[in-house]
This record gives sequence, C-alpha cells and structure tokens, in this order.
Amino acid sequence: MEPAPADRTILAVDDEPDLLEAIRRILTRRGYAVLPAGDAGSALEVCRTHDGPIDLLLTDVRMPGTGGHELVAAARRVRPGLAVLYLSGLADGDGFDAPVLGKPFTPAGLAEAVDAALAPA
Repeated sequence: MEPAPADRTILAVDDEPDLLEAIRRILTRRGYAVLPAGDAGSALEVCRTHDGPIDLLLTDVRMPGTGGHELVAAARRVRPGLAVLYLSGLADGDGFDAPVLGKPFTPAGLAEAVDAALAPA
C-alpha cells in the first residue's frame, strides 16, 4: 500500500526564498511534510540531522556554491537511495540522473512531478 502524503517527507532546496516558500506551501497543502533549505550546505545538514526519513530531495539545479548535482551526490552518501526531483529554468532534462521539472511550474505541475518521483519504480 502506498504511503499517504502525510507519511512522506520532502527536503526542498532552492536559493530563491519566495520560490522555496511557495513550494513549501503547495506541498504542505497536499499533505507532505516539507523541510525547506536555502542552500546545499543547509540541505546536507538536514540530511545528517533529521531523525525521520526523507523520501525526496527536490532541488534546484543551479545555486550559488554547490549546485544540485553535487548536492544530490553528497546527500545520497548520507541517505542512500534518496529519490530526487530537479528543478531547472534552463535544462530540458537530458543528461540528468533523475526527473527534471522546468521552471516556471504550476502548483498542479509540481504536485504531479512530486507524486511521480515518489511512485514506486
């Protein structure tokens, strides 16, 4: 049986505070627990210290300092098997090791992409 959204935790990472807050609100309304982080360093700290599971890393591809690809690699060393969904305003998804949701996106588009990323393979 598929866990309900309330049983799923998403680590959302974006360096744009307004977008990060919008993502948090959209996904919280859908019933997900959301852990927001404004940069890769904060996200890795959450990966190391959060007591419960983290079901999905939702990360921007391009951020100052450590980008999304580097963050995913580091996060998966701490939490092997972590599902990933990238956000990007520039990429079409080619060459990525996980799905990519293009920016801008609608609330429904975000919800669909998250649901798909969390669906069993």
